Amino acid sequence: MKHCTSINGAKSREFSSPTGRTILIAEEDPSLAGFLSRELRAESHSVDLTHDGEAALTAIQDNRRYDLLILDLNLPKLDGFTLMKKVKPDKPRLAMIVLSARSRIEDKVQAFQSGADDFLAKPFSILELMARIQAVMRRHSGTVSNTSQVADLTLHREEHRVERNGRRIDLTPREFAMLDCLMRNVGRPVSRTSLFEEVWKAPYDPSTNIVDVYMKYVRDKVDGPGEHKLTRTVRGIGYELSDGGGVGEMTSGAPAA
Repeated sequence: MKHCTSINGAKSREFSSPTGRTILIAEEDPSLAGFLSRELRAESHSVDLTHDGEAALTAIQDNRRYDLLILDLNLPKLDGFTLMKKVKPDKPRLAMIVLSARSRIEDKVQAFQSGADDFLAKPFSILELMARIQAVMRRHSGTVSNTSQVADLTLHREEHRVERNGRRIDLTPREFAMLDCLMRNVGRPVSRTSLFEEVWKAPYDPSTNIVDVYMKYVRDKVDGPGEHKLTRTVRGIGYELSDGGGVGEMTSGAPAA
């Protein structure tokens, strides 16, 4: 049985985590840290809590194997930037996700340069955080398969080939990367921020509509005339790819020529 503990003190109730990850949370706000811990435990993860950067560094250096560090930038005693820089050389396989109210482009750039794998601005959606955790851990574990299928849409990663019900879909590299991101998060909304940072490999600039422009290109090619729409807009968040009733299900109507 794995359990959730606080490095600074109390031990939480034990829980079963047969397939979960071992996660360290470094968050000054006890209420937010507790909320994150409960949500992650509900997903069968093992969670430790720290409330300052020095305690987080000590926990990591004590040789407990963590899969993921979730941290704020404004940590007491040792800030998030310094913590990541100290951790990364000795723990290169430790995934790190920043949760911070400091959402300036300069802060995001510095976070990525310090070793962060992802950055999510506060306030955030717990649904989006869970999707980002899954995406980051897949990248670190290298378990993404070559082929993904959603209903009658198939994506082949190595060949950079996409087909729908026998119809070849020609995508540019960025269109392909955008569709790949959506297919790795099928059934879950993916924010514009996530899509931009995943596809363009840069901090998101909210003043640009480039994600919406490219998403329209993808939708026009994937959802042909007479085909069931697999893509949809999630108001206030971003976009989602849904199987529309089951993997491998044939769409109604004639496919586009």
